[in-house]
Amino acid sequence: MNRGFFYFLFLLFFVSGTALQAQNKQLPKVHHAEPLYLDLVRDLGARKGEKELNVGMEFSKNNNYNEFTYLTEYEFAPVDRLGLEVEADFSFYNNRKNEVKKMNNELEALRFSSQYSFYVSEKSQTTLAVGYSQILDFNDFKNFDDKQIVVGTNYNPFFIAAKRWGNNWHTLLFFSPILEESFEHDEWGMRWEFNSSIYYNLPGTGHYIGLEFNEALEHDEFSMVIHPEVKLKVNEQLAVGLVNGFSVNHHSENFSLFGRLIYEL
Repeated sequence: MNRGFFYFLFLLFFVSGTALQAQNKQLPKVHHAEPLYLDLVRDLGARKGEKELNVGMEFSKNNNYNEFTYLTEYEFAPVDRLGLEVEADFSFYNNRKNEVKKMNNELEALRFSSQYSFYVSEKSQTTLAVGYSQILDFNDFKNFDDKQIVVGTNYNPFFIAAKRWGNNWHTLLFFSPILEESFEHDEWGMRWEFNSSIYYNLPGTGHYIGLEFNEALEHDEFSMVIHPEVKLKVNEQLAVGLVNGFSVNHHSENFSLFGRLIYEL
């Protein structure tokens, strides 16, 4: 497998998705609360023509360094039930113990994602979806506690199950194996991610409060970060998301703050 395989995969997903024929009548769609930290490619059960722009910023406090991350996302639905997304991530590291060698603002990663809702049931208020993300990592060498991060790519299929419980409660499960390829050393790695979330919609408003649990398993090491979240609906097009992060068992990470601006186009 080489870099050309990435281009083939993304082209395959894009062409197969856009070849779907949109129906004349509106397809059923269940409104689900979407995670704010690890957000979805597009609304579950997306309808043709939906578009959204996201801008986010995160501050992470670690034992040896602080990290500022910025992201920009553009997501759209070319046909019913299919969402596509392009995301760019930028990072700046603040060295506190002379252990981070590169300090410049830089492009960290580009993400190309697709997501298809293959099951939407208004009766059971449930939606199931599958998707795929290709992540290109543009990091140069850095030294974080003797760990090196190099240029590479991630192959990231995923599965989503979401259910609405009555008018106000929402739950969502996200499962993903991630295959990591290092171009520099021709090495491969594997990790598993399992994310779950629960939200409560404040009655009569578009505001949500909830919890997002982000879990990962890599090299037989389990880690989990808990993200309390709130989403404030400003108007029909604009919303603001505020997220706090607490690492449960990763001793090098202390806490994080994240904000997301969501604009429906």
